[in-house]
Amino acid sequence: MTMVTLGQLAEVTGGKVIGDESVEIVSVAPMGKAVSGQITFLSNPRYAKHLESCQASAVMVKESQQSLCPQNALVVDDPYVAFARVAQVLDSTPKPASGVAPSAVIAEDVVMGNGVSVGANAVIESGVVLGDDVAVGAGCFIGKNSKLGKNTRLWANVTIYHSVSVGDNCLIQSGTVIGADGFGYANEKGEWIKIPQLGGVVIGNRVEIGACTCIDRGALDDTVIEDNVILDNLLQIAHNVHIGYGTAMAGGTVVAGSTSIGKYCIIGGASVINGHIDIADGVTITGMGMVMRSISEKGMYSSGIPLQSNKEWRKTAARVHRIDDMHKRLKAVEKMLDQNAE
Repeated sequence: MTMVTLGQLAEVTGGKVIGDESVEIVSVAPMGKAVSGQITFLSNPRYAKHLESCQASAVMVKESQQSLCPQNALVVDDPYVAFARVAQVLDSTPKPASGVAPSAVIAEDVVMGNGVSVGANAVIESGVVLGDDVAVGAGCFIGKNSKLGKNTRLWANVTIYHSVSVGDNCLIQSGTVIGADGFGYANEKGEWIKIPQLGGVVIGNRVEIGACTCIDRGALDDTVIEDNVILDNLLQIAHNVHIGYGTAMAGGTVVAGSTSIGKYCIIGGASVINGHIDIADGVTITGMGMVMRSISEKGMYSSGIPLQSNKEWRKTAARVHRIDDMHKRLKAVEKMLDQNAE
């Protein structure tokens, strides 16, 4: 169990302690469940009314809310960001692997940095380079000539195909597949002819990828994920997609091939993005967005139909099918009005 003082957490967060700096903290907890020895945070003013009854040893708050806090306070600019930093310090998550398991199969020419760990039944093929403090979980596969940067962690059963490059300080959750063939085929008189996918995948530094996400290798050039990108569970990233710095994509999103997504974009869950289009920096797409054309200006974009009762939805669907006929009738009325005005 990690134990730190409130004063030490002030150094981590850049905050200021109001109260006892020597109080010991062992974990973070929600405000309503926190007890002595724990720290909590107030990021939503609606929960300020619970401060008086909160049993936590300390609360992270903004300066404007400090007077509402009867217990020790850690005054910070952004309590939610401070929570993230404190949670990292107190993180009790075990490593994906510890040491090199006897059952791991590692090619003789694999280059392993200092402090590398490889879990049971992992397979690491020829030409692979593992940086310092890399952790490869049980059952992982790393294909020929792939590279993992320092302090990158793979949880169990991650598959990394050949000639894939992953940067430093990345985290890849279980079941993810990186570098599988893109969906490339030609059609000759009804017969599918496979196009070998000859590119790779290049993933930058500090990238986190959720469970069971698939990132396909490029057809000729590489599929590229830039630094500081976060990808949720169950994403499909097709061949030759390029995702810019700092972009976040929520679960279930599908991106078709050769699409470029800019920096600092936020893509809501279950969105579908067409292939061969460009999305500008700073675009937010709300959940279940369907992006069929390029987006050239930053801003928030939405599509999809909000939930309705089945009765209402059936009426809406029926009207949608009549839109073309309604449009023609409207144009005819407009033409007639124009003629009468003359």
